[in-house]
Amino acid sequence: MTLVRLLRGGRAQDSPGDADPGAGLEPDQASGTGPGDGRSGDGRSGDGHSGAEGLADESSADPADGVRARRTRRAALAALTAVLALGGCGFLYGAHRLTSAESARNRALTDTEATHRVAGEVANALARVFSYTPDGTAAAERSARSVLDGRAARQYQDLFDQVRDDLTEQRVTLSTRAVRTGVIELDGDRARLLVFLDQTSRRGKDEATTAAAQLTVTVRLENDRWRIVDLKAR
Repeated sequence: MTLVRLLRGGRAQDSPGDADPGAGLEPDQASGTGPGDGRSGDGRSGDGHSGAEGLADESSADPADGVRARRTRRAALAALTAVLALGGCGFLYGAHRLTSAESARNRALTDTEATHRVAGEVANALARVFSYTPDGTAAAERSARSVLDGRAARQYQDLFDQVRDDLTEQRVTLSTRAVRTGVIELDGDRARLLVFLDQTSRRGKDEATTAAAQLTVTVRLENDRWRIVDLKAR
């Protein structure tokens, strides 16, 4: 068992009624007073015309109200559409700025030299701490103290304490190399990488076996050296 494997564990209106032709006329007018009667021609006829005009005003009020209502609804819909369009544009602009800012901070996309450096240092560090011989476990532990820190150092030491005796008794030899290292994020003094490892182990004089492993590695720059602060087996 290798240390890397242990890490896995719609409304209606009424229309007005028809007007009575005799509405507003006094009894004399209704009984057929002649047109030569000046009173009926000057006074009563004027009242009759006034009633007809009132009916015309009432019948013309409803269509005008409907037109105004439709115009109001169209204006409100146009305003709502404009607000939604502006809101969507604002959201897209904000998302673009956020994405652009994150990309600008991630030097793994822009700084080739720094990316190669952190990838090389991490690959070398993992090869050292995960390679040992039955009589050389102390060397692996010394390498771990120089390149591991924080949670990664505690993880490694706890695991090594569990298997140290077995490694010696069973004469286990382990050789590890990083076959591919990808820098996911590089921001200032911190970086995160995905590392693919090949590990070749042999117990005693048995035939050697090779297994692949994957680790997500978090590192921090201290005193111009990248130190591994977290290890997660995938």
